[in-house]
Amino acid sequence: MPIKVLSPDLAAKIAAGEVVERPASVIKELVENSIDAGASQITVEIKSGGVELLKVIDDGHGIPPEEVAVAFQRHATSKIDSQEQLDAIATMGFRGEALPSIAAVSRTVLTTRQPLEPGGFRMELLWGELVSSGSQGSPPGTTVEVFDLFGNLPARRKFLRSASAETSRIQELVSRYALVFPGIRFQLVVDGRTSFTSPGNGVPREALLAVYGPQAATGMLEVHSEDSASGYQVDGFASAPSLTRANRTYMTFFVNRRWVQSRMLSFAVEEAYTGLLQVRRYPLASLNISIPYEDVDVNAHPAKREVRFRDESRVFSTVQRAVRAVLVADSPVPSLASPSPDYAEPAASSFFPRSAFGGVRHGGGMSDFSGSAPADAAVSRQPAPPLKVVGQLKLTYIVAEGSEGMFLVDQHAAHERVLFDRICQKTSEQEPQSQPLLEPVSVELTPGQGDTLRTNLEALENYGFQLEPFGDGSYLLRAVPAIFGEGDPAKALLDVLDMTAFEGLVRQKEDVMAASIACHGAIRAGKSLTEPEMVALLEQLEATPNPHTCPHGRPTMVHFSSFHMEREFGRR
Repeated sequence: MPIKVLSPDLAAKIAAGEVVERPASVIKELVENSIDAGASQITVEIKSGGVELLKVIDDGHGIPPEEVAVAFQRHATSKIDSQEQLDAIATMGFRGEALPSIAAVSRTVLTTRQPLEPGGFRMELLWGELVSSGSQGSPPGTTVEVFDLFGNLPARRKFLRSASAETSRIQELVSRYALVFPGIRFQLVVDGRTSFTSPGNGVPREALLAVYGPQAATGMLEVHSEDSASGYQVDGFASAPSLTRANRTYMTFFVNRRWVQSRMLSFAVEEAYTGLLQVRRYPLASLNISIPYEDVDVNAHPAKREVRFRDESRVFSTVQRAVRAVLVADSPVPSLASPSPDYAEPAASSFFPRSAFGGVRHGGGMSDFSGSAPADAAVSRQPAPPLKVVGQLKLTYIVAEGSEGMFLVDQHAAHERVLFDRICQKTSEQEPQSQPLLEPVSVELTPGQGDTLRTNLEALENYGFQLEPFGDGSYLLRAVPAIFGEGDPAKALLDVLDMTAFEGLVRQKEDVMAASIACHGAIRAGKSLTEPEMVALLEQLEATPNPHTCPHGRPTMVHFSSFHMEREFGRR
């Protein structure tokens, strides 16, 4: 095929693909334009996940009528006009690609009016081509309506997720900008219903309250640190060690108030919590890192999601020290014992079900364990070796002797595997085991968690949860899976929702739910076990189809062979 110049239409569609990946990409570009326009109120309206309609209304300074047509030309921008400004970008937008990219893959209508002008101006484009333009009455500010997104690119539309999933991305986007711009009132309307509103009064903690709800917001610590020598400053919130989540998605970072994704910043925050959190628990954080504009490159990613720092090590240490200082100074002393939930019926009298082998192998008679082994225990598998309990190490590992040497068994991982298989068995038999709470527990959900709950409500009920709506963004939790022991039922539900949304993208959501429920029902590291309990756990582990890993893929046991030990002691 000979080399030739692409047609303007094809070139525009290709360029649009770099900027407009999905409906949330459109909202991001339009909201950032509204922020640059000095808006104090921004309303986002969507229908059908943004495919049918995306609408952004602001009360900013508007666009002069004679510049509207220019705004739809590629690389036309009012943000920069020199190399010096490009090297120190202070605005959200700067490339002049958003409007032409959006217009190339939709029907776009822009209506604008400057505050001191008597009337407004309207322009409509279809697939990037002008349809009409002229004067029109409108309130001060700018309104952009985007219809039939990717209507001329059906292949691109096929790659979009469900309407609810695309809506969740937009909800996350709007809520994140509400956090970093507390002086702007954000409103999100989904299919005609208002789903989110921020106060817009300039108080950061009240914006945090609107996004995370009162239960989470009360556990957040305010972070403020500045270095006059470097010009670096960190502001925002980080959770007390008692407030955690099951994944990293609740850590949000802004650089000069631009929402970015950065593994380095995540590691910096996690490093600040070293020694304060349990394994596989992550903090909540919303942090804005202010850096001299010339020390950060915001032009490193087509969608501006990532940035590059001139001095990454300084940024890392600045964030880590800022969060650590707050944790050390202000974090409340954790309670030695948290109250257990009240249940209508008592839970099982012990941690483990009765052994499939009929009783305890040594150290006593039959244990008082209720339940039964998983039905699929007899399926073909690589079995766990028969083990004899020796003792418990650091209240975390069971030391056991086998025919081939010594084994260290992680009591939490092993119990997770046992419970996971039992949960899957009961669910497949359509026998959900639910444990009612004496008093219902109110649970505050973020927009994303609420969407995950509504999408998976039937599956959650199949596992034993019983919920009912209780106001906007709230639910009453009336029952939990019977396998839960002591602990916070609301926290357990939130973790199940978070893991379902996060890991459910790459694994079966039913497996993720069962694994999360098993994790909360399993005994924890630090729990002292009696010898009969340790024996019963090992017997149940032997009976599972996959005894060597927990549902999350971690090993349940480590083997020290007889040969290895004899060699280490000089016997070979």
